[in-house]
Amino acid sequence: MKKLSLLVLLLLIISCGKDSDSNFTLKGNVKGLKKGTVYLQKVKDSVFETIDSLVVNGNPEFELHTNIESPEVLFLKLHMNDNEEHIITFFADKGVTEFNSTLKNFEMDAKIKGSKQQEKLEEYLLMMSRYNNKNLDIIKDNLDAQKDNDTVKLNKSVKQYQGIIKSKYLYTINFAINNKDSEVAPYLALSEIYDANIKYLDTINNQLTPKVKASKYGKQLQDYINKRKAQ
Repeated sequence: MKKLSLLVLLLLIISCGKDSDSNFTLKGNVKGLKKGTVYLQKVKDSVFETIDSLVVNGNPEFELHTNIESPEVLFLKLHMNDNEEHIITFFADKGVTEFNSTLKNFEMDAKIKGSKQQEKLEEYLLMMSRYNNKNLDIIKDNLDAQKDNDTVKLNKSVKQYQGIIKSKYLYTINFAINNKDSEVAPYLALSEIYDANIKYLDTINNQLTPKVKASKYGKQLQDYINKRKAQ
């Protein structure tokens, strides 16, 4: 009995220690999920690193925890027992983020509620999805032109594609500048337009608020610009 009491006390100490070290919680619910493993991950040195995980056994609700210094992109991975995997990307900030989805349509049904950075990222991704839909139409026109050996239509589709790419870059630049007080701005500069003319990256960087400049992606953007200029 005495040994059992000591064990319970030890578990309580470990649990309290974990909570005190964590300033971010992901509360998840995947309808239809009975067995599998959920992982909370981040990218470190271009490699996915697991920072928390939980084996799901019957209960579709779960909680994952970590400690973050500033808002950053994290990943929720669902690994099924048949080795099927699904990954969701989201922007995390200190506090609680809620994730709800279904096992049947894990990515499509995903609803993420938490940080204001996530809201901004979703706003950006919605516009990108419209550009991507236009791209699909252009690709179809391009394939039809090749099939018909129609050089006029082929050249037209190529110009349209180049125009879409340019529009996406300009939209991203403007979006970042207009959201200079959000960590989403340097993140998009690094992930979406890293190969843009250095003057555009400089413009975004110079517009960032001091708080965002001091964030994880703010520091990374400054380092990246410095390296580009040194080449």
